[in-house]
Amino acid sequence: MRDPLFQPIKINTLDIKNRIDMPAMHLGMANNFEVTDQIVEFYAERARGGVGMICVGYATVDELSGNTLNIGAHKDEFIPGLARLSKAIKDNGARSCVQVNHAGRYNMSFFLNGKQPVAPSAIASRMTREVPKEMDKDEIRQTIDSIAQAAMRVKKAGYDAVEVLSGTGYLISEFLSPLTNKRADEYGGSPENRMRFGLDIMRAIRKQVGKNFPVMVRMNGNDFMPGGQGNAELRLYAKALVAEAGVDALCINVGWHEARVPQITAAVPRGAFAYLSRGIKEAVNVPVIASHRINDPETAREMIADGMCDMVAMGRGLIADPYLPEKAEDGREEEILHCIACAQGCFDNLFKLKHVECLCNPKAGYECEGACTLAETPKKIMVIGGGAAGMNAAIAASDRGHQVAIYEKGDELGGQLYLAGAPPGREEFAELAYDLETQVYTRNIDICLGQTVDAALIEKEKPDHIILATGATPMTPPIPGVELSHVVQAWDVLANKVYTGRRVVVIGGGAVGVETALLLAEKGTLSGETLKFLLVNKAETPEVLYEMATRGTKQITIIEMIGQIGKDFGKSTRWGMLQDVDRHGIELKPAAKALEITATGVRVETPDGISEIPADTVVLAAGARPDRSLVDIIKAKNIPFDVIGDAKAIGMAFDAVHQGYRAGMGI
Repeated sequence: MRDPLFQPIKINTLDIKNRIDMPAMHLGMANNFEVTDQIVEFYAERARGGVGMICVGYATVDELSGNTLNIGAHKDEFIPGLARLSKAIKDNGARSCVQVNHAGRYNMSFFLNGKQPVAPSAIASRMTREVPKEMDKDEIRQTIDSIAQAAMRVKKAGYDAVEVLSGTGYLISEFLSPLTNKRADEYGGSPENRMRFGLDIMRAIRKQVGKNFPVMVRMNGNDFMPGGQGNAELRLYAKALVAEAGVDALCINVGWHEARVPQITAAVPRGAFAYLSRGIKEAVNVPVIASHRINDPETAREMIADGMCDMVAMGRGLIADPYLPEKAEDGREEEILHCIACAQGCFDNLFKLKHVECLCNPKAGYECEGACTLAETPKKIMVIGGGAAGMNAAIAASDRGHQVAIYEKGDELGGQLYLAGAPPGREEFAELAYDLETQVYTRNIDICLGQTVDAALIEKEKPDHIILATGATPMTPPIPGVELSHVVQAWDVLANKVYTGRRVVVIGGGAVGVETALLLAEKGTLSGETLKFLLVNKAETPEVLYEMATRGTKQITIIEMIGQIGKDFGKSTRWGMLQDVDRHGIELKPAAKALEITATGVRVETPDGISEIPADTVVLAAGARPDRSLVDIIKAKNIPFDVIGDAKAIGMAFDAVHQGYRAGMGI
């Protein structure tokens, strides 16, 4: 039987070569609404990688719908840029689509030169804290027309299809939801009235583009918003879109931006939301595309083969590895560099008004720099350290044609990536370690494991250039009592090298401290497999099962000197991690200083005074210091060298990967 992932599919009159769709994502690469070379090269590279269809955007439909970092589709002057992008996608083998959208109350007056955002009702969002203007009938009619005109510009620019975003908490979904639509006219009240705005838009688009031009909608399968729309009402909307508005395909989105259910982080299991696309697929007779946390071909093909969807949307998976489709079709899946759902380079960058990058793929967002070229003079490169920084440096230097060897004192490559992958919901970091190791082994790179580098070895090997990626070592804070036998390092807990008692105090509330606490909080809880067994056999009530899934056998306290817990998490990850901390009953003590570790606990000073927290085990998560022990030796030998990753300065995995790549490319 042919691979389900690589069977062609038709949307209206459009033939698509496989079942992989790259959905629209904010890239932050437009310049005053104009398509840039950066955008063109970014998508051209994904098209070359074998994806079936690429949807770009979202694209703006009027002056209030987005900001200057969005692609513009609200004026004719943007058509040439749109056309250039479409040509680049199609010339490189993929079908092209544009998603149009209006942000509604999710826009901010900051981006609108002080103008007030608009919405169906004057209800502020938790994201912006701004109260939008309630749209009147004329504004509704004008917006419907503006969206239809934008769709027509998409067609004129040579795209194969147009998609409308009707979810995620933007304008159309604000009309759909009783949470944000309190109108008393024909656009509010009953589900039929709340659907009217979205259906009127799709009818207007169909009238503009004609019956043979593929028209798609990206809609929620569930808003995950208390008081909002769930599966049942959204299935009714899906039916109406197809039966009453002639929509040709549906791409199923998950949640609103302000929903408190994690949607994009590594804590979300791969393909977890396939049940939502299945619910829509069972209600309509047009192709249904599943999305969210589909980052590997095996998950994707199983979803299609099992009838959960007709296509899969891979967004960040194709940021991480543009050639994922080609590798899967050619039987080289082991060479895929998987997205690990860290959000550090994609979503977190957008909050900083920076363009999209990728922790896993340091070339993402920099496609304009061109392909890797061979060095004029190949050199002998010694990479000391086989973590994320060292492996990326070795890969880049090898691709430049240098003779590269990695020296790693441990018995495996990966370094701290395996520590990062130890906590629950962070396993994808270990996947990155494996993926990078595979990339190393597919190249002509010598790998020396269990090898400590010293002056004698450097003298023996005589490298032309050294890349020092020796990482860091955990710090031991100067607290009386740290030498006691029940005091352990967080790194040893994460590496499963030590046992801990029932009462645990974690000193340090940064990312490592929080992740270690969550790892320990899972001890004694139900596994997913056990939870399903007990649930389907009705052995316990759902309430009891929830308690058993979230409350383990340990009593855990985190103390942190500063007033904030988890400050070094990325914005996309932090709220979910702290939500888990609360769910597991972990006690937090910010603005607390550890004065002394005793045989029975930790004496701490807080604004309320001095007290002792009982502890059977004390875990130190007080940071790390760079391991630069070889710097003076290398300098004495007068060998050119680079220091990268934590050996240079303590940072995130993103920094290690990018510094490693730049160092390897720079030789």
